[in-house]
Amino acid sequence: MNQEHWLTTSHWVMLGLLFGFAIAHSGLAALRPWGEKWLGARLYRVGFALVSIPFAVILIVYFFNHRYDGLQLWQVQAQQGVFSLVWILSAISFLFLYPATFNLLEIAAIEKPQVHLYETGIMRVTRHPQMVGQVIWCIAHTLWLGTSFTLVTSIGLVAHHLFAVWHGDRRLQSRYGEAFTEAKERTSVIPFLAIIQGRQTLKWQEFLRPAYVGVAGFTYLLWWAHPWLMQVTAQVNF
Repeated sequence: MNQEHWLTTSHWVMLGLLFGFAIAHSGLAALRPWGEKWLGARLYRVGFALVSIPFAVILIVYFFNHRYDGLQLWQVQAQQGVFSLVWILSAISFLFLYPATFNLLEIAAIEKPQVHLYETGIMRVTRHPQMVGQVIWCIAHTLWLGTSFTLVTSIGLVAHHLFAVWHGDRRLQSRYGEAFTEAKERTSVIPFLAIIQGRQTLKWQEFLRPAYVGVAGFTYLLWWAHPWLMQVTAQVNF
């Protein structure tokens, strides 16, 4: 692509989509106490999902279809070991991204959704595993693709998740008060920092639960279906 015209419209569209998703997702999270009071926990969770999931799907499809837009900043796909490194990092990112919420029945609103103050498993490693997982995912995919569009997308995603760190702590502080202050002292945002400083202890047996097995299976399924997903999303004119 001509370097003079590398900043394609898709860069701005992606930033707009990310900004919209951040407002919708974090905004609805902030409104949760009010929404649950007037609508009930289950109905509010359903409404949250009906907004967040379609928005996320649009983001994923748009990213897939425009991932090579813009300037090619580097090209390392042919370098030995890069493919394996990207998949290993991606697998690790999912271990952080998804076990952050253990109760799938609450996510689906089958059981009453609640706000939990978890301090086990991956939460001992970092108090904000979704942020850490997203950063790792962005590093892996930006390394692999090497385009300005991917870099812009990654910067937007990381910025949103860094905001979510502050926003999430603020909501937990408001809900749990002193209990969260004590949990915050025993945990860290930076992975393993609380463990290194002696404020937390890693207990490997806590990782022997269905949530982590499910994430491992999902990661393998995604690896297997990845080429098919690329073909399917390419059919969407978006």
